[in-house]
Amino acid sequence: MIGFVLVHPSHKRFSDQKPLSERAGLRISIKLAKYLSHPDVAPANSRGDSGCWSFQAAGAVPDMGMPSDDAVVIQKGKKQGDPYVITVNCPDKTGLGCDICWIILDFGLYIVKGDFTTDGIWCYIVLWVFPHPTSPTVRWSTLKDRLLSICPTFSVSAYLNETPPKPSPSPVYLLTFCSTDRKGLLNDVTRVLFELELMIQRVKVTTTPDGRVMDLFFITDNLELLHTKKRRDDACDKLHDVLGESCTNVEIRSAGYKNDSIPSISSLSEEAARELFGSELSEQEERSQALSTDVKKLKRASVMIDNSLSPAHSLLQISCVDHKGFLYDIMRILKDFDIQIAYGRFSPVNKGHRDLDLFIRQRDGIKLLNVEMQDELVSRLKLQMLHPLRVIITNRGPDMELVVANPVELSGRGRPQVFYDATLALKVLGICVFSAEIGRRHSTKENGVWEVYRFLLEEKCKYKTGVKNQIVDKVRRALMGW
Repeated sequence: MIGFVLVHPSHKRFSDQKPLSERAGLRISIKLAKYLSHPDVAPANSRGDSGCWSFQAAGAVPDMGMPSDDAVVIQKGKKQGDPYVITVNCPDKTGLGCDICWIILDFGLYIVKGDFTTDGIWCYIVLWVFPHPTSPTVRWSTLKDRLLSICPTFSVSAYLNETPPKPSPSPVYLLTFCSTDRKGLLNDVTRVLFELELMIQRVKVTTTPDGRVMDLFFITDNLELLHTKKRRDDACDKLHDVLGESCTNVEIRSAGYKNDSIPSISSLSEEAARELFGSELSEQEERSQALSTDVKKLKRASVMIDNSLSPAHSLLQISCVDHKGFLYDIMRILKDFDIQIAYGRFSPVNKGHRDLDLFIRQRDGIKLLNVEMQDELVSRLKLQMLHPLRVIITNRGPDMELVVANPVELSGRGRPQVFYDATLALKVLGICVFSAEIGRRHSTKENGVWEVYRFLLEEKCKYKTGVKNQIVDKVRRALMGW
């Protein structure tokens, strides 16, 4: 009744590949056949659908059971040094590909290669991953649970392509504690919160004149259990173990609001804002950012759209320097543009570069024929590859401040692990953070919303140009996974 995948044999890179959805097993065919044979369900051609999948296809209305445990399978490599293989085999829904990449990045995993495809209702994704050396220990069972939690059940909306309701925002809790200041303190606390599956939403860190820190972490709980006394007590005990005897007054309580209105960041100077949120790099910024050969290579990014290979899809080809979260960055932009993906391949690194081939179309099922839309998409993707995260050193009154910024999804979700990576880089450099702040910055209409991290650094770094360049380079390399 419905073909599982549209493969374009004229494209040499895919001509010898068996459609991935055929490897998903007889279980998919049986489920689809049973559902599609129901008298209340119209055939695909009656709704003008070509049968092609997208990461943005939908899901809502009543479900037909819970997702089975084998919807997500994580396999360890057959021998030492082989990557783990993550297979996701479930109905499709809006933003599923972006959600999967976000979770994998949040767990500190590096995607070696990937294949993904769908038939418009069911998706089949295979990703080969390694834990990143600097990331906290990966709990694979927890990762599976997180991936299962975003897999939709087989629902009527997956067939009807309806938009699912937005999930209710999580309640925000306030973690407060006092401790003696030391190098790496922020990163140690961040690591503990990660291991506890507590997500940092905002931070207020202040150092007193007597060398003690007063920290306020606004957090949400992936397990949705912080309302229980046991969960709060366990978190406080683990923080005590890490912070030592100098830690006092550890407390977690409700912040009194939900995670749907993150406050704006305090005002930035006009010069800092222009450098952080500019749509193009200025010559001065290019010079200040050219601190390593890796940064210079970023300027070689290539993005092309080809409409000659398929009557139904546009071929999007991306080649650029590899970096941490590369696939997530692409999926986030395509999701924001409401672009659907029918088939994709994420190739292994070749001489430090990544190649990504995607057959795509617009949400209405039409190829990307509009020249203005093509130019806008290519421009956004190139800028993302050239400048995925913004890192600068600026003056804040008499003090020196490190500022890191990254784009936010239209859904309001920020990039994972930025705070952890930045504080780890400062810890390695032996630099103390006098105060820290996380907030949102609403930039221009074209640039959208940004998440901004501000770190007021210790005074001894204040006037040393060499130290400033070292900090920017180290933090950027940590964020990029270099």
